[in-house]
This record gives sequence, C-alpha cells and structure tokens, in this order.
Amino acid sequence: MQLFEGKKGLIVGVANNHSIAWAIAEQIMAAGGQCGFTHLPDKPEDDRKKNQHRVSKLIEGNPNAKFLVPLDVQSNENIAEVMEKTKQEFGEIDFLLHSVAFASLEDLRVPTVQCSREGFKLAMDISAYSLIALTNAARPILSKNSSVCAMTYYGGERIVPGYNMMGVCKAALDSIVKYLAFDLGPDGVRVNAISAGPLKTLASSAVGAKEMLEMYAAIAPTGDGITHEQVGKAGSYLLSDMSQGVTAEILHVDGGYNQMGSPGRMLDVVKEMKGQLGVK
Repeated sequence: MQLFEGKKGLIVGVANNHSIAWAIAEQIMAAGGQCGFTHLPDKPEDDRKKNQHRVSKLIEGNPNAKFLVPLDVQSNENIAEVMEKTKQEFGEIDFLLHSVAFASLEDLRVPTVQCSREGFKLAMDISAYSLIALTNAARPILSKNSSVCAMTYYGGERIVPGYNMMGVCKAALDSIVKYLAFDLGPDGVRVNAISAGPLKTLASSAVGAKEMLEMYAAIAPTGDGITHEQVGKAGSYLLSDMSQGVTAEILHVDGGYNQMGSPGRMLDVVKEMKGQLGVK
C-alpha cells in the first residue's frame, strides 16, 4: 500500500516546476495521493494566462491531479470558492499545503526600518495571515486525521541580511503555525512548517538565495546544499500519517545549518584564502 493511497488534499503555492510546493506535490502524487491545485490569478489583460499555463503544463496527464483553479489569498470570497470546489471534488481532505509569500520589491530591498506601512500590511496579509484564512476556511472539510503544512525560513528565527521584511513575515508565520496547532488539535488536525535551506525558486531569487547556496554548503554539517527532492520528501512526511503525533513543529531541512554556532569548516576556507593573498 502506498503512503498516500486514498488520501486527498489541496496544494496552494505552485508557480512553476522549481516551486517547493511542486516538489512536495510530486512526492504525494507518486505515492498515490490525489491533489487539487491553485495558481496565482492571471491579470485580465493577460490573454496567454501565464500563471495558469505554467501549472497546467506540470499537472497535465497526471491522473492524481484532479483540478486547477485560481486563488487570490487576499480574497475571502475566492478562498471560499476554492474550498467549495475542493469539497465538491473530494468531500473531506487529508492535507493542506500552504506555500505562499510575497512582499513588494520596494519594501523587500530596503532595510526593514524603511519598510512602508502599506508594504508591511501587504506582505503580512499574503505571507502570514493567508495561512489563518486558508486553514479556517478548510476547517469544515479537514478530516479527523489531517495535516496542514506551511513553508517558512530561518530568516524568521535569526537575522539574515537581505531577507529583511520577509523575515518578519516568517517570524509571524512560525507563531501562527504553533497557535493553529493548538486551536485545531482537538479536531485531530496537525499544523507544522518546513524551514528549508536556500533553493533556486521564483520567490527566492528576490531575496538573494543564489548568493546563499555556496555559503550553506560550506557551513552546514553535511558539507552540501539541499535539493528540491529532499524538501519534497520532508513535506510529504509532514502531510502523511507517518507524522502522527507531530504538531506545532518547525522542521528544518537545511543540512543542519541552523544548528551551527560558528562558520565551521568555512573558517578553513577563509584561512586558505588569506594565505593565498598573504593576509595575516
């Protein structure tokens, strides 16, 4: 019997084939799970419907991908429509994946102290409050043994220069995960998050993840970066029955980087560079 055989759920946050949400969905569907998908709404003037097209190309022909609908997480009405569609298709669902974050570049690329009031509201609404809105709307159709998983990052726990306003949002998201776990615990619903190391995704390019890849590989105990497949497997674990008894947790999938109290082996690299440059 496959891990997700007979399981059904909603995947929110796939933008393209590099999305972490897609890496998790692939693992779920390969293990027999049925998934409904959402995509970012396309602008009315976009005749090509780029957002819809990107996701539809990914799920095309997969028998476990059951539907694809647009979702604006800032709209309670749209969220309700998506949940109604999910209910019509699946009845109850066993998992809900939230992989949504956004901040305007104007507010993301300045020091946090310079973030605008409107930029703060927008980033928090989409990146943090949306987890509350989606989970509350899904509550009537979440099965007794279901799981909710969000995507976070270490920049919500420690200062990561360049992550700026998004770090503030992730700190809020981490707290929301824990309080939702308490609220939904009596319903048999678990709520957790994955804190993944840097990966090449559409969203991460805005916060300088490319520059972080080599640093993580040099500092992490594993001596290497992480892969989409590794995060996909961790996400499928948290959304499966294998993680029963696990809730209110932030699971770090970063090769152990978050546990380092010093640059570790990277110090050897620095010493070698100084030697080559003749610097003491």
